[in-house]
Amino acid sequence: MTTLISTTDTVTRDALAVLQPGFTGTTVPDWVLRRVDEGLASVALFGRNIRTAEQVAALTAQLRAERADILVAIDEEGGDVTRLEVRTGSSFPGNLALGHVDDVALTRAVAQELGRRLAECGVNLDWAPSADVNSNPGNPIIGVRSFGADAALVARHTAAYIEGLQAAGVAACTKHFPGHGDTAIDSHHALPRIDVDLETLHARELVPFRAAIAAGSKCVMSAHILLPALDPDRPGTVSPRILTGLLREEMGYDGLIVTDAVEMQAIAGTYGIERGSVLAIAAGADALCVGGGLEDDGTVQRLRDALVAAVRSGELAEERLADAAARVRALASWTQGAKEAGSGPGAAEQEGTAPGTGIGSDIGLVAARRAVRVTGSAGPLTEPAYVAAFTSASNIAVGDETPWGVAAELGRLVPGTSTDTYSGETAEPVAEVLRAARERRIVVVLRDAHRHAWMAGAIDALVAARPDTVVVEMGVPQAPPRGALHIATHGAARVCGLAAAEIIAGGTQAHGA
Repeated sequence: MTTLISTTDTVTRDALAVLQPGFTGTTVPDWVLRRVDEGLASVALFGRNIRTAEQVAALTAQLRAERADILVAIDEEGGDVTRLEVRTGSSFPGNLALGHVDDVALTRAVAQELGRRLAECGVNLDWAPSADVNSNPGNPIIGVRSFGADAALVARHTAAYIEGLQAAGVAACTKHFPGHGDTAIDSHHALPRIDVDLETLHARELVPFRAAIAAGSKCVMSAHILLPALDPDRPGTVSPRILTGLLREEMGYDGLIVTDAVEMQAIAGTYGIERGSVLAIAAGADALCVGGGLEDDGTVQRLRDALVAAVRSGELAEERLADAAARVRALASWTQGAKEAGSGPGAAEQEGTAPGTGIGSDIGLVAARRAVRVTGSAGPLTEPAYVAAFTSASNIAVGDETPWGVAAELGRLVPGTSTDTYSGETAEPVAEVLRAARERRIVVVLRDAHRHAWMAGAIDALVAARPDTVVVEMGVPQAPPRGALHIATHGAARVCGLAAAEIIAGGTQAHGA
């Protein structure tokens, strides 16, 4: 016998309320508006939905015409992970740059300016900041998205970021609980495992999340990682011990818990998205992120029906689903109240300055300049240079459509500068770089040289052949400095590239930190 699912009953509306789906297009599809009318309380925006700030504002206005308190979420960390500026690169340095400067007032001000721009576009939930302690230098997914490898430093900057973002009326979503920093596997592709004891977890991974809770983070995002010390059988997203026992009961968190994307292979490949979603809500999650890869109405219907069926069968308690939906609506109510109360920069916005800085909307560039670390010297660049960009595959969180590097900015400062891209598949990268550069100064730009042996070898050979080579490291600066001039930007945001280009061209000095 087939059970028909009503689109108006309370359980079905609650099932829709806990979903945070994405969609395709720069305007809202009809199916999304229909689901909002049926109870959908959140949507997620990705780079594919964004062209300009004005277009995003029109899109969110279209949603709010259907439901005034809808949550509009985005994965906007600044730095390497940007959706608002997906085609140009971010105007804000990422977490590692801010952690390197280690000025919590600066971190707070950067987050507030970022929040102000999100609020202007109608976005009211940001899946940021990353509170992961990047204790594993080989981590392929966190890296510069972390404030650093020291738990106390990560904790104080996580708290400052939350305070700044939420002062702008945008809810912060601290991630990836209980900590993704000590992984060697990207959970987009497989299920990572962290084999450390409870003492280490409490002294390292959980420290920033305790600070986030104390700072009033409105949301926490779960990680698809297995931590046997906490739960030997289930990864965080579907573990009652981790979400309810640890986060809710032991740590006292009372805000919204949202999952990382359920279509990531760590969940989809282990449980399937329907089963994984039911397990996540049963474990204590309140909202399900989906839509980075699955952005259709069919996916929303599948997850809705799986949740309703689980309630009807008794696998998922109706009270648990109702509680989750109520938490989603409570957060939506907070964001609407923050908007109506005028939370945000206020007078500082009117004066054109970021709070406490007096430097206006250029605060991202100011922060990027302060984050640069310079070793050696090479003199100002008076003739066009040749930029060799050493690249590796981008992780899914960053994506491959966002430009990075120094070539564009250096070309504006020193016209005639040219560039080519080299990868690990390039047969003889050193010979090709030397041939293309001819007599011009070589500038090598790369990310995470310590994780790519071919990059390290190529740099050594280039520096041996051309001692005046400039090296710009835009990832985690774990490898020793090489070249006549070595610049560590601690991130690959557009402003980080500009800060490095200014130094290479001789137009400004690094502040250092």
